[in-house]
Amino acid sequence: MLKTSTRLLRLLSLLQQRRHWTGAELCERLEVEARTVRRDVERLRELGYPIQASVGVGGGYQLSAGTSLPPLLLDDDEAVAVAVALRSATGSVSRMEDTALGLLSKLDQLMPARLRRRVSALYSVTVSLRHDAATPDVDTLTELAGACRDRLLIELEYQDRGGRPSKRTIEPLRLVSSGRRWYLLAWDRSRDDWRLFRADRIRSSRCGAGFAPREFPEDVATYVQRSLSQGMQGEVVHARLRGSAEALAPTLPPWCGVLEHIDEHSSLLHVRAETAEELLALLAMTGVEFELIDAAERLPQLRAVAERLTRALG
Repeated sequence: MLKTSTRLLRLLSLLQQRRHWTGAELCERLEVEARTVRRDVERLRELGYPIQASVGVGGGYQLSAGTSLPPLLLDDDEAVAVAVALRSATGSVSRMEDTALGLLSKLDQLMPARLRRRVSALYSVTVSLRHDAATPDVDTLTELAGACRDRLLIELEYQDRGGRPSKRTIEPLRLVSSGRRWYLLAWDRSRDDWRLFRADRIRSSRCGAGFAPREFPEDVATYVQRSLSQGMQGEVVHARLRGSAEALAPTLPPWCGVLEHIDEHSSLLHVRAETAEELLALLAMTGVEFELIDAAERLPQLRAVAERLTRALG
């Protein structure tokens, strides 16, 4: 029979693996009698693990949430995943670095050598580029997430990319992470439309009363991707591309514009650009032949840029 301490750790590991175990299953896994399982459960409760027991048909044991967080047992893959995720997350959220480094230090002390080598291998050959862009505060993100979950109105003080401040009343729907950027998708009551807010541009926020949720008209990820790809200023220009939308979509950079199906031989690209240089650069990145449809007013500037490029190549 296993020693009591070893058996307790195995029992705790089993309870963390899935939501519910019957007494018979735990007896079989631990190779002990039901009375021993009951005693071990009581020992874990004394250590702060909230274990619920039920009797009758389908009865058994399950680990539930308590008032404090007891120690967790992690297997090899889980420990490596936590370490890698913590190192990556600190670059996109402010005021997490000290907490993450403290937790990583604890993990490093407990990890066996084989796991430390797995984790350190990734970072020993990785160069992190410096990012000067602002990142949202962890408290701001948790407040926004809570408002999305609880369907609470938010009073925002927001600053757009030009530095212009505004006050908004919004109905938050989802938080979206694109890597180093965080966005809040919400219904803007003052604009009477869906809007995407960059979390790091939120200067202050205050939760208010509840609201009846609205049905979002499409897939959230598709909407956000399209909104980010249209981030440039300027009027929209339409270009007919050689190739179907289905064939071009996998290789077309999302920032080039929004692709629309025409037929099996061609597609329509909606491009937003402020200058002739930006427009030509975006069209060139499509990598296919194109025809401008409604750019008559911009043709003189476009031709001037094209001639300058031709001279440089000549």
